[in-house]
Amino acid sequence: MTMDDRDRLSVEFEASRPRLRAQAYRMLGSHEEADETVQDAWLRVGRADAGAVDNLGGWLTTIVARLCLDRLRARRSRPEHPAGMQPPEPTVADPTGPEDEAVLADSVGAALLVVLDRLSPAERVAFVLHDVFAVPFDEIGTIVGRSPDATRQLASRARRRVQGATATGAVDLVHRRAVVEAFLAAARAGDFRGLLAVLDPEVVLRPDDTTVRIGNVPETRGAQPVGAFMVRGGSALRLALVDGVAGLAWMPGGRILGAVELTIVGDHIVALELTRDPEHLARLDVVLLDD
Repeated sequence: MTMDDRDRLSVEFEASRPRLRAQAYRMLGSHEEADETVQDAWLRVGRADAGAVDNLGGWLTTIVARLCLDRLRARRSRPEHPAGMQPPEPTVADPTGPEDEAVLADSVGAALLVVLDRLSPAERVAFVLHDVFAVPFDEIGTIVGRSPDATRQLASRARRRVQGATATGAVDLVHRRAVVEAFLAAARAGDFRGLLAVLDPEVVLRPDDTTVRIGNVPETRGAQPVGAFMVRGGSALRLALVDGVAGLAWMPGGRILGAVELTIVGDHIVALELTRDPEHLARLDVVLLDD
């Protein structure tokens, strides 16, 4: 590996580190193991010849996924040493209306990690890579040693098990991401009609105190005024995982200065929470998805 190749690889790896760490965490359910896995990946990368690799991002994803798969299989052989995650207390015991369903749907990020412990290692890797990170099945197949069709079945079986382990069957990360992507595409394109198609008529936009103070953005209700606001700021939005589920990062000038958490019920967004407070933003796990 030439010095130029090593420098390019180092820059690419550091830029990808937050995404790789998020990937490892969602597969392993442990921040410590995720950090160790990413570090192991860097050691392997440093010994490999990356000069002929066209898609470094995809290559790094593959390396981390394989390391996670090895850890999950080793964990299965030592059941006396579980990951140690405890199920969170349910937010809503018996949802009866759209608001209750929305609160329960927003708890998916934490609950998902617990449910994933019930999957086999290959199921977990296939589900996380496809449903959370949108990696194609043919690429996942090379990681888990299955054909694309068999990998699709792995992810489908995992998805059914995840849905069956939740009170409402509301864990549908693919659908949620599709709604967020449709919203983002319309906002970026200035497509007001497209925004209205994914916004609930009674949608509410709730800014935090910092957003109100700095941006002079009041709480806003109704699809038309919320849509008009999002069209004005759409060019600075990026698709991201926000605490484990699809959301938006606000990046004027290329830096993450805010986050948008979305409450989705069915096919519509019923609430948007805008965060610009630096301390709150630092506590959120924001990982860009549209590199």
